[in-house]
Amino acid sequence: MDNTANVKASSLRWKILRRALLSRSTPPDSEEQSQIIIKRISRRTSHGFNLIPSHVIDHEHHPNKREGSSTRDARVCYTLPISDAPQLFLTQRVDSGADLDDFEICNRYNIDNTGLVCNWPSEDVLAHYCLSHADIFRSKKVIELGSGYGLAGFVIAAATGASEVVISDGNPQVVDYTQRNIEANAGAFGDTVVKSMTLHWNQEDITNLADTFDIIIASDCTFFKDFHRDLARIVKHLLSKAGSSVAILLSPKRGNSLDLFLEVAKENGLRFSVTENYDQEVWKRHEGFLNEDRDSWPSYEKGHSYPLLIRITL
Repeated sequence: MDNTANVKASSLRWKILRRALLSRSTPPDSEEQSQIIIKRISRRTSHGFNLIPSHVIDHEHHPNKREGSSTRDARVCYTLPISDAPQLFLTQRVDSGADLDDFEICNRYNIDNTGLVCNWPSEDVLAHYCLSHADIFRSKKVIELGSGYGLAGFVIAAATGASEVVISDGNPQVVDYTQRNIEANAGAFGDTVVKSMTLHWNQEDITNLADTFDIIIASDCTFFKDFHRDLARIVKHLLSKAGSSVAILLSPKRGNSLDLFLEVAKENGLRFSVTENYDQEVWKRHEGFLNEDRDSWPSYEKGHSYPLLIRITL
C-alpha cells in the first residue's frame, strides 16, 4: 500500500528540504520512495506544447555538487522551426533535486526558484508567439521579465532582428545561466545586442530603465500573488511614457491568480486586453490535449496549463 497517498503536500515538501540539508546521499532503499514524493508535489513538468523542438546534447558534470550525483546540468539544443534560423544551445538544470544554496538564495532575495526548475510550457508558447510575430520586434529594444532560462528572449535575439534584448530575472543563479548561454550562443545573434540582468521587481532604483524598451515580454509570472503589485509596478515603469511601448504576457488563469493580477494592473492605471485564441497552432494543440491527445499530457487542465495572451499599455 502507498503510504504517501494521504500525506499532505506541505509534509512532502519538508521531505525534499530535508534531503537538501542532508550531507549524505539518500539510502538506496528509500531512493525510489523519494522520487515518488518529488514527482507528486514538484512543480517541474515533463509535458509541454513542444512548439520549439529540443533535445539534450550532453551533460555537464559537477562531482562536488552533491555526493552520489555527478549530473546537474545539460546542454539542450533548440531548433527554431523556420528556415535559415540558427540552433540555440542552452545549458539548463536537468535533475529534480534542490540544494541548500537554492533555499538560501530564495530567502535572501525574496524570490522563488521556479526559473531553475525547467523550461515551462508558457515560455515555449511565448517563444513560438514571438517567432510567429517576428516583425513586431524588428529594430526594437526588448526586455524579458522573470525569464527563467529565457527561451523567448533568446529566440527574439536570434530570429527577429531586434536591436537589443535584455533577459532578466530576480534570481542570480538564473542570471548566471543566462550569461553563460549568451556567451555560448554569441554567433547566433547577428547585430542584436543581448544582455543578462538581475532585476528585482521591487527594487527601488530603476530610473535608468525608464523609457528604454519598446516591448516587454513575460511568461507565467502572475502565479505568485505576493508579487502582483511589484510586477504591475515594474511593467508600468518600463512602459514608455510616449505610449508607444507594449507588454506582452502569456499566463494561465491558475485559479484566480491572473484575475487578481489584472485587478492590480487596473489599479495602477494600466490598460490591458486578454485574448484566448491568439495562435492557430497553439489553439490546435490545446484542443488536442483536452480531447484526442489526452494521453500525451494526462494532467492538462485549461485553467492551469493554457496560457492566455495579455497585452498591457499605459
